[in-house]
Order: sequence, then C-alpha cells, then structure tokens
Amino acid sequence: MANTAPIVSKFLKWRYRHISQKNFVFFLSAIVGLLAGILAVTLKNITFSLQSFVEHVVLETRHGLYFVIPIVGLAIVFLLKKYLFVKPLRPETPDFIKRSIPMLLYSLFRQKGLVSIRLLYRTLILAPLTVGFGGSVGLLGPAITSGASLSSNLGRFLHVDKKTRTLLIACATSGAMASMFKSPIAAVVFAVEVFSLDLTFASLLPLLIASISSVLTSYFFLGEEVLFSATVLKSFHISDTLFYVALGLGTGIASIYFTRSYFAIYDIFERLKSPLAKLMVGGVAIGALLYFIPPLYGEGISFTTALLEGNHLKALGSTPFDDYSDSIWVVIALLIGFTIFKAIAMTTTFAAGGVGGVIIPTMVMGSALGNVFAKVLNNLGLGFEVSEVNFTLVGMAGLMAGVVNAPLTAIFLIAEITGGYALFVPLMITVAISFMISKNTMEHSIFTRELAMRDALLTYDRDRNALLLLEFDKIIEHNFVTVPPDMPLGDILTHAVANSNRNLYPVVNEENKFLGVIFLNDLRKIMFDSSLYDKITAKELMENAPALLFYNQDSMNEIMAKFEKSGAWNLPVIKEGRYHGFISKSKLLTAYRRKLVDFTRQ
Repeated sequence: MANTAPIVSKFLKWRYRHISQKNFVFFLSAIVGLLAGILAVTLKNITFSLQSFVEHVVLETRHGLYFVIPIVGLAIVFLLKKYLFVKPLRPETPDFIKRSIPMLLYSLFRQKGLVSIRLLYRTLILAPLTVGFGGSVGLLGPAITSGASLSSNLGRFLHVDKKTRTLLIACATSGAMASMFKSPIAAVVFAVEVFSLDLTFASLLPLLIASISSVLTSYFFLGEEVLFSATVLKSFHISDTLFYVALGLGTGIASIYFTRSYFAIYDIFERLKSPLAKLMVGGVAIGALLYFIPPLYGEGISFTTALLEGNHLKALGSTPFDDYSDSIWVVIALLIGFTIFKAIAMTTTFAAGGVGGVIIPTMVMGSALGNVFAKVLNNLGLGFEVSEVNFTLVGMAGLMAGVVNAPLTAIFLIAEITGGYALFVPLMITVAISFMISKNTMEHSIFTRELAMRDALLTYDRDRNALLLLEFDKIIEHNFVTVPPDMPLGDILTHAVANSNRNLYPVVNEENKFLGVIFLNDLRKIMFDSSLYDKITAKELMENAPALLFYNQDSMNEIMAKFEKSGAWNLPVIKEGRYHGFISKSKLLTAYRRKLVDFTRQ
C-alpha cells in the first residue's frame, strides 16, 4: 500500500488540475456500474452453477435429500462465518440490522457511507451457498451489498467526500439491479426510492451512467439472457379494471402478511440463543417445506418463468400431490400454498443464518398470487376470461410495491421486463392500491422498520433528517463544576461559583450519580449572608432537574421534545446511571441549524 500511495497522490493532483469534480463523478459512476455489473454476473453464475449441480445431480434421483440439503448449506455458511469470517465488520454494524439494504441505509446516514470491504467477499461466498443449497432467498440484495462495498472503498481510496461516496453507493445499487434485470430505468428509480435521494441532475445523470454501464456489462457476459421475460399478448381492457383493483387489494393484504410473518419468525428464532440451534431448526423446517413444495427451492425464478410461459405443472414440479394435478382447483390450492409458504421459507432461511435478499422472493410470491387470481376468475364459470400472464406480472409489481414500499420501481420494472407499456394502467391501479393499503397499515417496510424503531432512518423530510444526524457526543458539555450533597454553602461559593462561568451546578454523590441541580439565581438571594455559609448544604439548595436525558437511549426527537415540554435551557445527561454532562438548548439548536445547512447542500 505504501508503494501505491505516491501514485494515487500524483493521480489525484493531476485530476484536480485537469478534471472537474462533476466529470470525475461521471467517470467514477461508469466504473462503479461496470464493477457492479461484473459482481452481479459473477454472483449469478456461481449460484446457478451450484444450484444446477445440487438439483440435477444430487436431488434428481434422491427426493428425500430435500430434508438434508438445506442443513448442509446452512452448516457450511455457519462454519465459514465462525472460522473464516471471524473478524467483525468495520465500521461496526448494530446487531439489530438483519439485512443488507437496511445495513447500507445505516451506513450511508450514520457511518458517512463507509462500508466494510469484507462484505464484498463475504457476500460472494455466503449467498451462493445459501441459495445453491435450497435457501429460499434472492441474489439482488447480496449483489447490491457487494457492489456497495466495492464502490464505498473505491471512494475512500480516491479520497472522495461523503456526498460523492453516498452517490457511488447509490450507483452501485442501480448497477446491480440493472445488471440483474436488464432494466436500467427501474434501477435508477429504485436507487432514488430506497435511498431517499433528491432527484436532481447532479444525482440523476451518474445513476443513469452507472445503470447503462452495468446493463452493457450484463449483455456482454450473458447476452440476451434475463431473469424474467414475458410478452404481453392481451392488452388492457377497461372491463378488467375492477379485477385489477381486487388484485391490488389482494397484494396489499399479502404484503401485510409477508412483512408481519417476516418479523414474527425472526422473533421466534431470537428465542433460540444458540446459532447452532437456529441452524438445525431452520434447516429442518426448510427441508420439510422443500419436500412438499419443491418450487420453494432457491430464488424461485424457474417457478415464475414457467408461470409466465403458461405452464403451471412445470412451475409446481413434482409434488406429493401429482396424482391430483389434473384438477385446476388442486393446482390453485398448491399455488396458494406456495404463496403462503414462500414468505415463511424465506424468513426461516434468514433467521437460521442464511445470506440473501428479499426482493426477488417477493416478486416470485407476487407472481404466484397474480396467477392464482387469474385462474380463479377464469374457472369460476361466470364467463370471465383474463390473461394469466398479465395478472402474473401485475401481481409481482403489486407485492413488490407493498413489501418494499417502492411503487415506482415496481411499475417501471415490470414495464421493462415486458418490453413496453401495455400494462402501464393496470400496473398503476394495482400498485397504487397495494402500496396504499400496506403504507396505511404499516408505516415502515421490511427495509426500514428496524431503523425507524431506533430513530436511525432518514426520509425526504430534511428538517427531521438534520435532527437525526446530530451526534450526541458533540453536543454534550462537560464544563460544569459538580458539588457533593454535603458541601456547605460557603464552600459552594468558593469551589463552584468562583471557578465556573456557568449558572448551574450539578449535585452528585461519591458514585457520580446525579442527585439534583443548584441554580445561580437561587444562590444570589443568600450568597452574601455569611451566617448561612456553614448551616446550609448543597442537598438543601438543590432542585430536581426539569427532565433527564439518557445517553444512547433518547433519540434527538425525544431530546428536543423534553426541552420543549420542560422549558429548560440546560438538561443533565445520564450515562449508565451516572452523571455525564449537560446539553444546552442553545447549543442543540445551533448544531441543528448547521446540520440542516450542510444537509441542504448535499
């Protein structure tokens, strides 16, 4: 590294002289898009090769191994985490963050866009093992994580500022999605929606460049191959409007089920303290699900592809219910079962220690729900005839909008998958209803709930964001003279008042526990009466603080609320039960105004 430092230094000096910041960002966005595309292609190829080997060599003649394969995969992931990836990630990620995109959101807004380089190779190794051995999760999240890790460290290597580093991570996200789906516009919209970016020329053009660069990379390595492909043969008719409204209601309800199941299953696994116990319980549960519903294996892309081809028997594969598959209602029941258990299988994989993403399983589940809806309409005997392909595609968008809270991404992604805008109206109808139901029922999505519960989530509200970005330690003041409760008035005047330019004095005991506060205004009334110097102590002079602030427990919103409610200008901070300093309202507001100015400039 020492040998490369002078080279980098010379390059940066040359760059500052000859390349403007704007053009340099454009150049970096193209590089990041290229690298994100390569990582996504690599991740897909490794996973699909491993999955093909397991499915066609190991499982094809040994159906009973469905019970064992997930345990093997999770065990390998567990051992690698324990012995190979034993070093903690730097910067540290809080334990409450379970998935990759919430981790990136936390990194962007709490860790100045610094993402550990270890996430690059951890993801490239652990995600294929999870999915290849039957874990019912996706690859888009890991592709985004690996690309974000690479772009963050590239930015750090080239000494770019936080604003540029944040934009590069968004470019990597856009690039990963564009490479996976070959959908450059949806990829840009996704980066904007997920990271709450301002849609300005300064951010839009780098995202477009990264997206295009990544799509071209994907075409170069994979040709015309895409994850999902469909042709809309039947256009939208106004008579189908109510059906798409009903589908929106269905995907909205399914989104609530999906999200609540996700957190409920995590809560169940949190009760198992041992990672080994989580692995065994999760592995057995996934194995049982795969035995009865084989399409739950892996991401589920082949399942959705078969539905889009109109071949539901191929989608369902070989199940214990094959003898009854001639009945369309048995097929519908199996597809409903897949819809229900896909969310369970996905979350169980995560909770048991697997590594993967949420978005593609969400789309696969949505495809099953949309297909079921169309099949029910077509087989009720009421003369209805709707396109199963259309409802399958719109169902994917509806569930994605409800679960991920990315409605525009869902609309543009399906539009690009179909190669046109023939379904734009039904997409908007279903997506809008699904998103509205989900958002009104659950304020936060799978990606944002964990962060929002701990006041670590930024939104489009700049005032609130500026408050959240304030750093607790930087606004705490420690230059207050403390006094013990038994100190007499005379000593308080000579020890505290004479040696302090503050107008209040915290009273603490020998263990540094906060007892109360003495105000200078109260001392002024008696400070010249020398007869009281030995008669009155700090314990008699002190008052209770108007409110207490608790270090690492109170959010900035809660701190501001305590100032407003108490009307105080200074409030004591308690850390681990002991006095830690004061926060003044004037310093808090000054820091807030500065942060708001900085945030507005970004």
